[in-house]
Order: sequence, then C-alpha cells, then structure tokens
Amino acid sequence: MTDLSDLPLGAAAPGRTALTAQWVLGHAEGRHCLIHGGEVVFEGGRIVCVGPRFDGEVARRIDLGRALISPGLIDLDALSDLDTTILAIDHSPGWAKGRVWPRGYVTRGPFEMYAPGELAFQKRYAFAQLLLNGITTAAPIASLFYREWGETVAEFTAAADAAGEMGLRVYLSPAYRSGGMVLEAPGQMEAVFDEARGMAGLDAAVGFFAAQDGRYGGLVRGILAPDRVETCTVGLLRRTMDAALDLDCKVRLHMAQGEMEVATVRKLHGTTAPDWLAREGLLNDRLIAPHATNATETDLAHYAAHGVSVVHCPLVSARFGSALRSFGRLKAQGINLCMGTDTAPADMLMNLMTGQMAARIADPAAPHQNSADFWDAATLGGARALGRDDLGRLAPGARADIAVFRLDDVVMTPTIDPITTLVAGGTGRVTQAVFVDGRLSMRNGQVACIDLPAAQARAQAQFDGLVAKYPERSWQHPPVSELFPPSYPIRQEAVA
Repeated sequence: MTDLSDLPLGAAAPGRTALTAQWVLGHAEGRHCLIHGGEVVFEGGRIVCVGPRFDGEVARRIDLGRALISPGLIDLDALSDLDTTILAIDHSPGWAKGRVWPRGYVTRGPFEMYAPGELAFQKRYAFAQLLLNGITTAAPIASLFYREWGETVAEFTAAADAAGEMGLRVYLSPAYRSGGMVLEAPGQMEAVFDEARGMAGLDAAVGFFAAQDGRYGGLVRGILAPDRVETCTVGLLRRTMDAALDLDCKVRLHMAQGEMEVATVRKLHGTTAPDWLAREGLLNDRLIAPHATNATETDLAHYAAHGVSVVHCPLVSARFGSALRSFGRLKAQGINLCMGTDTAPADMLMNLMTGQMAARIADPAAPHQNSADFWDAATLGGARALGRDDLGRLAPGARADIAVFRLDDVVMTPTIDPITTLVAGGTGRVTQAVFVDGRLSMRNGQVACIDLPAAQARAQAQFDGLVAKYPERSWQHPPVSELFPPSYPIRQEAVA
C-alpha cells in the first residue's frame, strides 16, 4: 500500500492510481451517489473506474482512511487578487473609503496601484488558496477599483503560467470595460464612459484567448469577462457576445448584484440590467452571471427562459447584508446554479454553509436547500455552466479532478453523512489532497510550485502597501487611520 506522501507533488505519477477512503462520491444515473468504502482509479488524467473495488491492475493503491473522495470543486467567481472587500466590512460608506474614484483622482490619473510583478504574484498566491480549499476549476475575478482601467494581457499570461505550473484548471482572460463610476460629490456617483477603450480591451481579450486557450494540456481555457454590467455599453456587450459565438466560449458578467448597479442601470436604461439585456437580445446560455441577489421576478424569469447560469457567492453577499432570494426558488425555476467564493478566505465549504443558512432564512419553505443541493452547485452546476460533462463528477471517462476531505479532523466530529458533515462544518481546512487532471497539486497544506509561508509574508506586505495608497484615491484624502480605524483603540501603555 502506497502512502500519499510517496506521490510527487506537482506531477502525475505513471500508471494507474487507486484512491480508497471511507466514502467516495461517485456518479450514476445522472446524479451523485455515495459509495461506502469506495475506490477511484485514474490514469493519464482520466478516471478509469469508480466503485467498491477495482479488480484490474494498478501501479499503486492509497488508502486515505476516514475521508471523502469528491469531485474537485468548481469556483466560477474565484478571487484572484488580495481581497480589498475586507476593508469594507466595518468601514462605510464605500464612496468615502476609496471604493469609488473621486473626480480629482480621475483627472490626475487614474493610476495602476500595483507593479506588474505584484499583479503576477497575487494571481499565483490566490491560486494556491483555491487549491488549499479543494477547488480544482476556477474562473478568476479581481477588483478593478485599484487599476488604471482594465486588466492586462501580460498579467493574465502570467496567471495562465501560474495555473499550468501549479496544476489548477482555469477559465480566464483579462477583464475589460467601457466605463466606470466616478464620485462627483459625497454620495453622488456617475457613470463615465470611454467606449473605444472598452473595445480595445475586448480585442486584447480575444487575442489572449487565441494565444492561451488549450495550453498546459487543456488546463488553461479562455472565457470573455466584461466587468460589471453598469460599466458596459450595449455596443461592447453585443460585440462580446458575437466574439463568444465565434470563439465558442462562455461570457461572465456581474449583474443584479447591488444597489449602486441597480440605480445606475435604471438611470441609464430605464430598467434592470437583466431586463435591459433581454430587450437587446443579449441573454443566452453562454452567459454566466454572478450574483443575482438584487434580481427581480422579471429578471429571474429572463434567466430561466434564456438558460443563464447564476453564480452564487453567499459569503461576500452575506457580509454586506444581502442574500439570494432564494437558492431553492431559483433552482425550482430551472435556473442553473453554480458557486463562487469572490472573497477571502477562498473557502468553498464556508460558502456552502453560509449559502444554506442564508437560503433557509430568506425562504424557509423553498425546496432544494439541503446540503446535497449546494454540493451539486459546487460541482455539477459549475460543470454545466462551462458546458463540461467531464468535470464535476467522478465517473469513468471524466477528468481526474479530485478533492479529498478529511472526516477524522477534530472539527468534524461527530460525523454523520459526509456531505452534511462537510457543509455544516464549513471549513476547507480539512482538505487533505487535490488532484487536477490526475496530477497531485496539493497535499496536506503544501501546494506545488509555491513556498506558502514566504508567499504569505509577501502578500501581507503587498496588501499593506496598497492600503497605504488609499488616501490619494479617496474623497478629501483622509489618512489611513481615519479611513480604516481599528476595531478597538490601540493602547501603547500597560492596562491598569
């Protein structure tokens, strides 16, 4: 019997590998199923067999003990920077805290607040966080608030290299936009547009797609990612959908996600964002739409009618007092639901726990709100949104994207049904191992191709440097101590 530590981190071992554990989440007759004392066999990046016991020849058999072997989790709104929303949890309003550009800052700049090397590093660090939490497929997302305008081909080329080297399946391209919100006076935000700049960003994204799609044995795939809907013109979105048709790819667009967006789109177009796009003929099953927390009944009917997938990011929504209303109702309407993390920590299990609690508070009588429904969203729903029937499931012929979650950890005791236990426990820290395309990408807190303790220190220093620049892009330039005061007063002397 081989031990997990005998496998090479960051590489695929030759021959067939059999993983056994107390529980395996297999797939049969169109749905997940639990196999007690099950086994998963894979070779060359694909799953060969899932069942109680494989009788064929294997190069190695690894017993993972009291654990669940699951399909790897799919995160379609995966944080790929150092999370600035953390700054907003206890500090508001956002317009006063550097979350919207003041007119004076726009006139002087705007400026890139990170150097190219910092942008490349934060993608690599963020990808490590995803693997640590059992996420095997990700569509990265980052804030454009601290950017000069959009994301760049150079940083996403570095991101593609990081994913390929570390062993993470990604769908990515630089985000682009044709507008942005500008703070004209306290609380007064206006949308300002430069459509030519948006079109140039789309052209760059299409060029990135052509250069990167399919690299690293197919781990890197392209997706078009226009920024938040209120920053896009109809011309930019129409050209985006035309390009997606030509490239045969998906489009991710954030909408129905907040009061500022709702007010801005209504002022610009006289209705909600989903209704506006439906009127323009721009909703279809290529569209992946975080977050839907501010969607109306009409908006949801449009999503259901046009096959739009909704990415549910419950943790970041709940932190700011909003929730999907509700997970169960959307699922009952036939809307494909998938999951995203969109904040730090990049912990999908925490999101599943938060999502289930928020759903039951928002709509106690709704169906489809059990632990299995949320696990489905984090696996099968994500695969469906991407058009991949070889992801999100453990079945012969599927890609060998596997996450192993420990059930013998003290925080997981007592355990019952493994899915309920993991969703109720709500912590990705029990992730023991991650395989992507049959390659061991994470083992016991170690991620391939990154020194995590050193990276954590660098990430904190980089974030501190960013925070130090906030006064220059905040209304009336208050010091950091006023923008983000500590939770309690800091004392320098002993407490009597």
